[in-house]
Amino acid sequence: MTMERANLLNMAKLSIKGLIESALSFGRTLDSDYPPLQQFFVVMEHCLKHGLRMKKSFLGFNKSLWGPLELVEKLCPEAAEISASVRDLPGLKTPLGRARAWLRLALMQKRLADYLRLLITRKDLLSDFYENSALMLEEEGAVIVGLLVGLNVIDANLCVKGEDLDSQVNISTVHGLQGRVDSLEKSNSKLIEELAIAKNNIIKLQEENQQLRSENSLILLKAQQHLEVTQGDVSLERDTYKQSRQGLDEMYNEARRQLKEECQLRQDVENELVVQVSMKQEMELAMKLLEKDIHEKQLETDLKIEREWRQTLQNDLDRERDTVAQLSTEAMQINGLKKEFHRLQDENIQLKTICEDQEQALEELGSKLSESKLKIEDIKEANKALQGGQVWLKDKDASHCKLCEKEFSISRRKHHCRNCGEIFCNSCSDNELPLPASPKPVRVCDTCHALLLQRCSSNPT
Repeated sequence: MTMERANLLNMAKLSIKGLIESALSFGRTLDSDYPPLQQFFVVMEHCLKHGLRMKKSFLGFNKSLWGPLELVEKLCPEAAEISASVRDLPGLKTPLGRARAWLRLALMQKRLADYLRLLITRKDLLSDFYENSALMLEEEGAVIVGLLVGLNVIDANLCVKGEDLDSQVNISTVHGLQGRVDSLEKSNSKLIEELAIAKNNIIKLQEENQQLRSENSLILLKAQQHLEVTQGDVSLERDTYKQSRQGLDEMYNEARRQLKEECQLRQDVENELVVQVSMKQEMELAMKLLEKDIHEKQLETDLKIEREWRQTLQNDLDRERDTVAQLSTEAMQINGLKKEFHRLQDENIQLKTICEDQEQALEELGSKLSESKLKIEDIKEANKALQGGQVWLKDKDASHCKLCEKEFSISRRKHHCRNCGEIFCNSCSDNELPLPASPKPVRVCDTCHALLLQRCSSNPT
């Protein structure tokens, strides 16, 4: 019975929707021969007949729709006129014909939905005519009555007297509607399957997204390691600087040869010379800052390297001063073509870029010298720790690196120094040395590494 009610509800929906759409496009009053209207009456007749009790008569048992429809005039006095008109029709001989006539007259009055709503609210009266699982006694009946409200926009002029309403109506239209319902159910099941496939695809995409995130974190960790390696290449940049200075001298000699041929652009070259002088002043200022930092350091190795570096820079500055003096003298004889000057100007821009890189290298060297001062203090603390005995620090007691004071995270792991017992990051403890307690090389921090190497150098035995 449940499946029958669902099928009848679907057929009612299709017939009512099709009737409304076709009537609005038709654009005029509907008559009895209009196919969608005939289809609607057939479907309504099947809906009202669903679950109808058998009534005993002189001719046997039959199902009559006229019985429940006659109750409407008792519930609504306005429907008495329709019932009276149906009874007075001379051509109607069966209760089924009177019920069909009643449906057509109620549709013309645009009160069909109102009458049936009153009828389904009195289930105590309908139970005499319908079985307990009938469509008119369930929720599907209320849904169909709600759909019938949309038929109030339709104007119909039906001639009830001339029609043969007592004869059996062809139900081929009902079978057509049932076929449409079946096709819609099949398409609905296909859509449900496609929705399940789409959900599975979404789950796979989410898993791939999670995998990409994990790969991204690994790439980030590798990039950080690569950055640490790049910082170690600063010392190589100093050697490259010496070689670049030789190349600069050759470029300056070529520039002097070209400047002799470009006298018309003398003013532009003088401006470039002013830029060179300002760059030299900045380099001298950087040298003074480096000298000040060097005097504050106590490590002999760093002082020796700094003196050699300062002497090299001083020699370079002297050569540049001589070069500038020569360029200033030769600038008075400049005369040449404008195109050649543009090429020289591009070379000067390259020189400027090289000087900026050298300044950046000097700044990084200054920052390393500042870090070495902090390392001295850490060495003193390490000596105190060595004199007072090793204390193994717990992981939960350390949230930052002891040396660089960077906060620990997933990418920056904690590592114990096997000599002093403190906790450091990987970059500050990436050393291995044998200890008295462990002849096998173990991890030690940068401070203990320098201290132990100094001890070994001072005490070879």
